[in-house]
Amino acid sequence: MIPEAFRNYEFLASNEARHIRMLSDYSYAESVILKEKIRDSIVIFGSARIRPNDENPRTNKLSRYYDDTVQISKELTEWSISLSSPGIQDRLIVCTGGGPGIMEAGNKGAWLAGGRSIALNIKLPHEQTANPFVVPGLTFTFHYFFVRKLWFVQMAKAVVVMPGGFGTIDELFETLTLIQTNRSKPIPVVLYGPDFWKKTINFDFLLEHGLIEEKDLSLFHFMDTPSETIEFLKKNIDLTLTKNSI
Repeated sequence: MIPEAFRNYEFLASNEARHIRMLSDYSYAESVILKEKIRDSIVIFGSARIRPNDENPRTNKLSRYYDDTVQISKELTEWSISLSSPGIQDRLIVCTGGGPGIMEAGNKGAWLAGGRSIALNIKLPHEQTANPFVVPGLTFTFHYFFVRKLWFVQMAKAVVVMPGGFGTIDELFETLTLIQTNRSKPIPVVLYGPDFWKKTINFDFLLEHGLIEEKDLSLFHFMDTPSETIEFLKKNIDLTLTKNSI
């Protein structure tokens, strides 16, 4: 017997049904977010390869960013709980990519604070396995990168970008481009670790050649300690309940 279309998994995995898979990627996450009454988030981006007490000489000098992420996430979650509705943590939930490294540190900090966090995982052939501090009911595995990126930005009231490679830099510029072009509401963007970011990206060189404007340099802010990051976010996050129309 030929199965009904919505039970026909061969069809659902076909090129012709790609739009259905895209919609499922988006709609499933939306259904959970609505059910859990989550209003907004603070996103933490960063490398999957930065680990605590790293013995790899190439990455061990970045290990402190893992510990700093844990501290920042813990304090943000404590603040989140204080702002949330009675009986449910629904404001400024820490949101990470759900994998190892900096993502793990973000989820761990929320866990240490006794709060919950969101994990927007992605299906990859390597690296991206869920870390042990994710919340099962708020952990998603996306097939499409662009849908995952949409969910990162759609709920975000702020973004903290720790050191990272191609993926982190991609997420950073995606966020800055959306804000720069007014396709997304302006939100605080923290580049954590000035020494790393100023060597990695020469923003002044882009300005010198007219590829960005002076005002674009105000779209992000360099921070280097958990305390100044928390203070900056508490002063600059707009707590008004508005939905990003992206």
